[in-house]
Amino acid sequence: MIRSLYYKSGQPIQTNIPPAEFNRLIRDRKGTLWVDFIGEPEELAEPILRSFGFHPLAIDDALQETHTPKVDDWGDYLYIVLSILNYKRENGVFESEIDELDVFLGSNYVITFHDQLLTAVEDTWVACQRDIRHMQDGADHLLYRIADSLVMSYMPLVEQIDAQVDQIEDEVFGRPRPEILEQIFALKRLLLTMRRILLPQREVLNKLARDDYRVIDPKDRVFFRDIYDHLVRLHDLNESLRDLVSGALDTYLSVTNNRMNEIMKVLTIITTFFMPITFITGFFGMNFFEPVAHLIGWTNQQTFTVTMAIVVGLPVAMYFWMRGRTWL
Repeated sequence: MIRSLYYKSGQPIQTNIPPAEFNRLIRDRKGTLWVDFIGEPEELAEPILRSFGFHPLAIDDALQETHTPKVDDWGDYLYIVLSILNYKRENGVFESEIDELDVFLGSNYVITFHDQLLTAVEDTWVACQRDIRHMQDGADHLLYRIADSLVMSYMPLVEQIDAQVDQIEDEVFGRPRPEILEQIFALKRLLLTMRRILLPQREVLNKLARDDYRVIDPKDRVFFRDIYDHLVRLHDLNESLRDLVSGALDTYLSVTNNRMNEIMKVLTIITTFFMPITFITGFFGMNFFEPVAHLIGWTNQQTFTVTMAIVVGLPVAMYFWMRGRTWL
């Protein structure tokens, strides 16, 4: 799908502009054009991109290859790659995937290319249609709004991760379950994926905020610096959350080991209690009836009573002895 917005001062925003009109519109320096490609096949998108005069290598990067976030300066335009983390949560476990947003930024146009609908792009698109002020400040400011929406979309995820870490810590001290371990490792994978995005994306925004690019107005660099500050904060939050998740994993393992030690302790005590009983019953063979040999004394009523007293009293005596040694 190819969709477009065009704004010119004093005129309403135009939508669904035919691709044949794009070259005419970008020659008008007083207007701002935004063309958005959503999952458009290569054979249809490539001729349109070539009509803008983009370098074949930049077009190939946008259509075929997947990159980490970067910015390439081609003089009259910038080719920018931004990464977006899509995630979903099922049964308390996060699953994530990385999508790529390719952007061509000119002096009066923005071309975005992505394989599926992206929330950050959709929010900016709707905002531009609702309020023309989003497009009044030029193409570079429009890019700022897209990037800002993209970065701010991480904040709900960070809050959800923080809340789940608190929940995991409470459950670990209550009753640790194997499902908790699965959630912890899912969080570790998610935070690692986020870190792989935030670090290079932070460098991209740092370049947009500080380098001298022809298509970015110097007065708009402060806006990209604001996004850079958000990414720095997100990276710090990511590091803190990774420490919390690692601490939760250590706590889980420690609690599990302590529970295992308690179980082994109880089983050992039970075994210890029954060891003398097993010895006594094994020695007598529980033969308190007619003996095979001439050992009548071993099977009379008095011997039976004494043996039962030992069988019952010995574990009780061992229990109080262990209590006195603070083993219990």
